[in-house]
Amino acid sequence: MTDHSTGERALADRIRTDIAHNARVWNHWLGGKDNYPVDRAVGDQVTGMYPSIGEVARADRAFLGRVVTHLAGEVGVRQFLDIGTGLPTVDNTHEVAQRIAPDARVVYVDNDPIVLAHARALLTSAPGGVTEYIDADAHRPQEIVDGARNTLDLDRPVAVMMLGILNFVLDTDAARAIVRTVMDAVPSGSHLVLTHPTLEPALGGEGNVEAMAFWNENATPPITARTREEFTSFLDGLDLLEPGVVSCSRWRSEEGQVVAQFGAVGRKP
Repeated sequence: MTDHSTGERALADRIRTDIAHNARVWNHWLGGKDNYPVDRAVGDQVTGMYPSIGEVARADRAFLGRVVTHLAGEVGVRQFLDIGTGLPTVDNTHEVAQRIAPDARVVYVDNDPIVLAHARALLTSAPGGVTEYIDADAHRPQEIVDGARNTLDLDRPVAVMMLGILNFVLDTDAARAIVRTVMDAVPSGSHLVLTHPTLEPALGGEGNVEAMAFWNENATPPITARTREEFTSFLDGLDLLEPGVVSCSRWRSEEGQVVAQFGAVGRKP
């Protein structure tokens, strides 16, 4: 038996089909096929309780595209660290960045075994660029930093992407520590890109209370929402890019409905 075959078998053994998992349910909401009946069942139940969840997923993906386009284009960022990658879909970070800058270097980070199983789809880089993948947990940020050094030059600016990932770190202080560890490792001119769900009524989040409770009883990993103040604290010490902390659907866009998902980008001075 080859090492490759052993690794593939070990990876398959990690995939659980008896409980819904975020990456696969998110894939279902985006119209993908990389999910199981349990993911579709839980995802459809959440949709019934909170009908705008599909719009949240689509708005989050569109936000990624606008931010990466801005950072790779107008700002000139050539390195991206995408933590909490999720399953590949259209316009992944490396695809958006390398359309603008074919020499862009992108490191994806996730610890979901089914995402790992699809890593080959993520590792198709434009000629002249680099795309790599790290199997690591966001709860261990130093491992992420250490792994990223193999591909990224951490003496040059990096765009750190944490879209919909800190909501799975239930303790807010622990989530802040994760952000600090990663941002301390990158230089001035680096950017932090965040999205995060909220229950704040101003964004229509109050309808998500019951759906989140259902999720935490029937899916993994457990999730939490945060207030604007809590979300903004993740960006402490950074210069917020306009328009600041807004619904991710309205970050430099007037299209689409307002969704209960904060979005913001901060620049390390």
